[in-house]
Amino acid sequence: MTELLRPRAIGRDLARRDGVAKVRGTATYAFETPVEAPAYAHPVQATVARGRVTAMDTAAAEALEGVLLVLTPFDAERLASTEDREYAVLQSDEVAFRGQVIGVVVAESSERARQAADTIRVTYAEREHDSTLSVDRSDLYTPEKVNPSYETDTAEGDVAAAVAAADVVVEQTYSTAMYHNNPLEPHASTALWEPGADVPLTLWDSTQGVHPARAAVAKVFGLDEEQVRVVCPYVGGGFGSKGTPHANVMLAVMAARALPGRPVRLALTRQQMFVLAGYRTPTIQRMQVAAGRDGRLSAIAIDVVEQTSKIKEFAEQTGIPTRMMYASPSRRTTHRLAALDVPVPSWMRAPGECPGMFGPEVALDELAEALGMDPVELRVRNEPEVDPETGKPWSSRHLVECLREGADRFGWRDRPPPRHRDGDWLVGTGVASSVYPTMRQATSTSLIRFEAGRYVVEIGAADLGTGTWTTLPQIAADALDVPVEDVEVRIGDTRYPIASVAGGSSGMNTWGSAVVEAARTFRDTFGRNPGDGDEAQNGVDQAATDDDHAAYAFGAQFVEARVHADTGELRVPRMLGVFAAGRIINPRTARSQFIGAMTMGLSMALHEHSVWDTRIGQVANHDLAEYHIAVNADVGDVQAHWLDEHDPHVNAMGTKGIGEIGIVGTAAAVVNAVYRATGIRVRALPVTLDKLLAALP
Repeated sequence: MTELLRPRAIGRDLARRDGVAKVRGTATYAFETPVEAPAYAHPVQATVARGRVTAMDTAAAEALEGVLLVLTPFDAERLASTEDREYAVLQSDEVAFRGQVIGVVVAESSERARQAADTIRVTYAEREHDSTLSVDRSDLYTPEKVNPSYETDTAEGDVAAAVAAADVVVEQTYSTAMYHNNPLEPHASTALWEPGADVPLTLWDSTQGVHPARAAVAKVFGLDEEQVRVVCPYVGGGFGSKGTPHANVMLAVMAARALPGRPVRLALTRQQMFVLAGYRTPTIQRMQVAAGRDGRLSAIAIDVVEQTSKIKEFAEQTGIPTRMMYASPSRRTTHRLAALDVPVPSWMRAPGECPGMFGPEVALDELAEALGMDPVELRVRNEPEVDPETGKPWSSRHLVECLREGADRFGWRDRPPPRHRDGDWLVGTGVASSVYPTMRQATSTSLIRFEAGRYVVEIGAADLGTGTWTTLPQIAADALDVPVEDVEVRIGDTRYPIASVAGGSSGMNTWGSAVVEAARTFRDTFGRNPGDGDEAQNGVDQAATDDDHAAYAFGAQFVEARVHADTGELRVPRMLGVFAAGRIINPRTARSQFIGAMTMGLSMALHEHSVWDTRIGQVANHDLAEYHIAVNADVGDVQAHWLDEHDPHVNAMGTKGIGEIGIVGTAAAVVNAVYRATGIRVRALPVTLDKLLAALP
């Protein structure tokens, strides 16, 4: 059990400290870093989906005024490590997917670099490619682990026997689409190589983790980590895509190393981000849910098929929520991958839980329909006393309370009957549960210094819009027992103590714990009257994390959907979520996170779909004109509420992480509401017009 901080600053609704700089445009992002005489790089990309580059004619590009450098696989520097094939840029003439980097042009302006790249003529030995995902492929394989290190398959009890003996069974296949993260700030870097300097490589990069980025770059280029500095005070969104470096970062560094002393900027275009910056793999989920007439589950199983790239495996952990969410004596989860000639998939907000709760939560709605039972009551009836997967007690679990309070706030008991008509609109309501594990990364360290009458906290953390600039001072203030106005935080630089990546909703849990430990060391050493320059440093020990309890955040999502009876137009005028996510550090930034994630889930339900053209191996709608995301007109009344949850087992702050849970369950709630409105069960996202119009009553 952890002794929780006595709240004084924690829980206050403070305005964002970085808000003014962002509104005024003075917050410096990676591509805007003030450097002297920057050059600009533009990638050259493969125009075939599989094959080999046999020749590259760069003469026209090199002849253009202002072109400084052209690199190809035939003349680029040889990297120290090509173990990660995504990072092995320009190391081979092999083409593994359309859009792969096969060259780079550096010029005096971004326009000239792009023009020059377009003049390069490439000759290929093209080969037949394979980029079609299906469940009946003969080459599906079982990965050793699923992201990051979960067991691939699990089983308990006899699912087949339970299904055969059950009163009611739902056996259906559900699918989620390919999605691209599309943060507003593109993936961008400014790199400077100064051989002979104490720190020869400085990289200003839009990243969710400066220290993990430094480690990756140092390994690829054969440098000591102390020879690399990564800087990133501000991030214009990431949603997981900037949690790990991609090929563009290595390309920027390679270009800078070829032009010593000259800073090089590289920013991906929106179209390039659909190839080079990761994406969420499409999933196909075969669900089996069995229950007695009383609604108690006797079996639940999910068998997942998804894709990965042939050059680098990423196995989305889609099946893991089924392992622990509801009580059932028989459970099974499996994951199978198809290795295709496609770009490398990666993290996207709530990897695993986001797609992995779609199939189960829609299947439960179908089960409730078959039983004639309220879907809220069905979920309550299958509440487990302990974690079904591990048998451990919960650190805290208040899903039932979230469901009950959400139902009250939403007016669930007075909801209209199925296929209710309000003028020209069919109206329905839906519900789904949300879950996300409470994680803390292994390593983060914070330094606290008393400087000019203020307490300065240094840690290499990141703020990608989540509020770190504001919430870390609140944690530090309570740990030091001083006013929050007396605390300054410095983040986003590898010159500060090491910090873990902002991922898995673990940032505040990890960094905050490091700050608390450093504050305790500071107070124990210097008391309440420190002198100028006094400092203390301490970090978190993952081994000291409570391992006797299963720690998760939970939530309940409620949705009202309206479908036009004649045109099939779909609107979602109301969404409401209630969450139990530990102690809330700052209500203002927390509400922003919850509502943003819920809106992203709405976008997933209504619009988002990277349409894959198997003929050429490319996303067809690879820009924001055709890759539709939710806009203001799509979002009506969105409310996020939370319970005042006290959990002494997770960390000294009592926090659980909130960045991702809001997206989990939202799409399922929308689909369930659409079914109640229309009687049409959509099992493949998104819920587009073609899936409704022909079947409208």
